[in-house]
Amino acid sequence: MTATIFTARRIITMNGYRPLAQAVLVRDGRIVAVGTVEECQAWGEANVDDRFADKVLMPGMVEAHGHSAEGVFLDFPYVGYYDVPRPDGSIAKGVRSYDELLEVLRAADAALEPGETLVANAFDPIYFAGQERLSKEHLDQVSTTRPIFVRHASGHLATVNTAMLVAEGITKDTQTPGVDLGDDGEPSGELQEAPAMALAKSAAEPLMKANSDPQGLVDYGRLCRNAGVTTTSELAGLMIIAAAQADMFDSVVNDPSFPARVSVYNVPGIPGVPADYAAAATAARALAARNTDKLRLGGIKLIGDGSLQGWTACCSHPGYFTGEDHGLAQFTDDDLNLAVKTFHEAGLQIFCHANGDASADQFINAVDLALRDYAWLDHRHTVQHSQVTRAAQYRRMATLGIAANIFTNHIWYWGDQHYEQVMGPERVERMWACRSAMEAGVSVTYHSDSGVTPTGQLHTAWCAVNRMTPSGRVLGEAEKVTVEQALRAVTIEAAYQLRMDDEIGSIEAGKWADFAVLEDDPLEVAPGDLRDVRVWGTVLAGVVYEAEKAS
Repeated sequence: MTATIFTARRIITMNGYRPLAQAVLVRDGRIVAVGTVEECQAWGEANVDDRFADKVLMPGMVEAHGHSAEGVFLDFPYVGYYDVPRPDGSIAKGVRSYDELLEVLRAADAALEPGETLVANAFDPIYFAGQERLSKEHLDQVSTTRPIFVRHASGHLATVNTAMLVAEGITKDTQTPGVDLGDDGEPSGELQEAPAMALAKSAAEPLMKANSDPQGLVDYGRLCRNAGVTTTSELAGLMIIAAAQADMFDSVVNDPSFPARVSVYNVPGIPGVPADYAAAATAARALAARNTDKLRLGGIKLIGDGSLQGWTACCSHPGYFTGEDHGLAQFTDDDLNLAVKTFHEAGLQIFCHANGDASADQFINAVDLALRDYAWLDHRHTVQHSQVTRAAQYRRMATLGIAANIFTNHIWYWGDQHYEQVMGPERVERMWACRSAMEAGVSVTYHSDSGVTPTGQLHTAWCAVNRMTPSGRVLGEAEKVTVEQALRAVTIEAAYQLRMDDEIGSIEAGKWADFAVLEDDPLEVAPGDLRDVRVWGTVLAGVVYEAEKAS
């Protein structure tokens, strides 16, 4: 293949010994040299490509906690609070009142055939403080005959109407944890966490059908490209449970037209239900044998608790600031210890969802026990979300080699609600403790939890730098990081957590030629403008992909 020298107004390399450059030489999809044009030309004949001469290149951003379902969920009626981008660059408008919610649901109801279940996505009652929490009575205003399932933004709760409760036989006597009961002792319509949500079986069918459609994964790749993300992840992989998903990922991601690399971390079984971990470990190791340059399989995802804004995450004393604590641990201590020990000894990296600090403690303790029996100095097990992890926990994590992937987007999307309702004014100052974690020596990255908030690592970095809420509050001045630190978190540190830092995450010789192409320089704009840096597109293994813009 002919070598190409890409020039740019500036190249931000994330490589300490040569942090800035003007040109990068690419051959066979990999970087040969970085520096001046003359230095690159010294390697021999190469075409000079000046198409990015007025743009800025940085390493392709890395999303180490993503969900390909983001490409699927926008096919359902969108009822989230904030506007979100679609794969074609257009915007899906949010709903800001219960009246708007019901209007969207009525329109969707009118478009469905009789007998079909209405499934909508991304609503969150927490934004409507002072109003009665969304319940079956609200949804019954749309239909008393068609089952309705409104999935909450967190993915950990849903609200259904009476028709759904009746159709699925969900009553006050249902023994499954998470069926919320109202003041009258009857189901309110809110289903908390996966086991309870799974009771709404008629909603599972359209969701599973959508998740098995390759177009959803294709659309996820489009969203990544539009955001400057060249490597992303799937942190709710079902390949251990549903083997056909591996074939779909294989065919879509390895297609030359797909603009990103994907690393998949699979759940070993249904969350909240003990699984055969030895069998799951064997299946995960078999999946890893299918790895390619673009698709990595075999990692393990455990789900330790629920959602902070849903009051289902497990938090230590003094618990939640307001509201009723519905914290639901998805593992007993013994079961989590067994799961971690089994996967750890099988040489499988573990990502554990732990929004609450009590859940983080449970996972840290399990890793500690596993390491006492089986030494592995480079496991890179990671606490995912890590929203209220305490300073003492970060010090312990550093000792044990546990990384943290912090859900910084919560500062913007739910920061005011955490201040006023969930955690309270004091503890919210030390949530998303990016600086404390870094200073403790923990590997730190940030994530969008795509599908919960839109894919966009410039936004997660902006949150870590500015820590500002929509109301203008600054939550935790002492936990702010610099722009340079934030950009490292969403490039080389995220690559490290995905065990790919020898291949991606910086622009240096030997790595894949994966770049984010920017219209603006993130090191020159004001820190408050970081999230507004315009993305032109990406380069993956030397192939250029221009972002889609709405017409």
